[in-house]
Amino acid sequence: MKLPSDVKNIVSRKFQIHHQSWLKTSALENAPSASWPVEINLNPPTEKQALVQQEGVREWITAWRAWESHHAKPGAASLAWGERNWRTLGTQNVPEKLLLHTPEAIVFWIGKTDEWNTAVTRYKTMVQQWQVLNDVMPKHYRFLANCNEADFSRLIETVKWICDNPNSNLYPRQIPVHGIDSKWLESHKGLVTELVATISGKNTADFFTVCGLKPPPQLIRIRILDSQLRSKTGGLCDISIPVEEAAGLAIEPARVYIVENIQSALAFGDLPGAVVIMGLGYAVEPLSRLPWLCGAHCIYWGDIDTHGFAILNRARKHLPNLESLLMDEATLLDHRHLWVKEEKPLSSTELPLLTAGEKNVYNSIKANTWGQNIRLEQERIYWEAAWHDISEKGIKP
Repeated sequence: MKLPSDVKNIVSRKFQIHHQSWLKTSALENAPSASWPVEINLNPPTEKQALVQQEGVREWITAWRAWESHHAKPGAASLAWGERNWRTLGTQNVPEKLLLHTPEAIVFWIGKTDEWNTAVTRYKTMVQQWQVLNDVMPKHYRFLANCNEADFSRLIETVKWICDNPNSNLYPRQIPVHGIDSKWLESHKGLVTELVATISGKNTADFFTVCGLKPPPQLIRIRILDSQLRSKTGGLCDISIPVEEAAGLAIEPARVYIVENIQSALAFGDLPGAVVIMGLGYAVEPLSRLPWLCGAHCIYWGDIDTHGFAILNRARKHLPNLESLLMDEATLLDHRHLWVKEEKPLSSTELPLLTAGEKNVYNSIKANTWGQNIRLEQERIYWEAAWHDISEKGIKP
């Protein structure tokens, strides 16, 4: 037998599952209502059960009669009663089902009326402005229901301005909408992108492409380890510059080290004909845009973990002859006492551009051959041994 307090938990779960479709149904005129009413079985007892717990059954019926007298409303919420002709207890009327006819009845039951009404009003505002958003906005119920009025207004004004100026080629901070700053844009970039893409019909998830905005320059950090090469950059050693400008550097290095950890790259000393590119992570696409890499011996050094090998695999799409350094089984096992746990290992098992030796280490890490989710961060490798391998790799001084 379900009491009103038990039903509240059931109704709350139904709201979590169905609130998006209910939002659309509630906000649109002449929307289909085949899913209503929502029926909740109150599990009335059998005669045998009622005989065992007569007092409990009386309290259960009393609780639902009290609920009905205070909360039942035609077309909103009601109880369905049924007659039982029991041999011992005689004829009894018992509540069988709770019928909730509208989303408003649902949200009233779980105490979310104000939140719901706010979401419905804002949903209508968005759809009246852009009908094409009728299927998209329900996914953003939490934003509609909980954001403050200033953020909702900023969203509308931002989307409207972008749609009215689809190819502005401005930087995001130049959008002339009050209250738009870097923090707001970063927090709402995904939502703005989805809404503008839906309105404009652009089939991409890239914020700058969808919104016709200019991305900030992509910087690449480079250390030049050779004095003759540094003379080509005004003596500068450690530089962060836009990729387009890096492509135009008048240098012809013999060796280029692509090093994931910035501090490891900063530890490099001078090496004849050598350059270090650092901290790219997965963003290795700029490697294909640097013409002075074509004639260089390119070497990648990253963590010995699933993501380190994934970055290496991705980098080889741009530099097919890229070699790896200090990412072998011997290096991994020699530093067993310095291993840490890789919290979020890569799910993929296919990295086709790895060498046979690299695949063996990668697959062994994936299979937990040496331990559960192990990783060796590159900066943990003994520096003296690492520097010996670095300086000897490729073209010797």
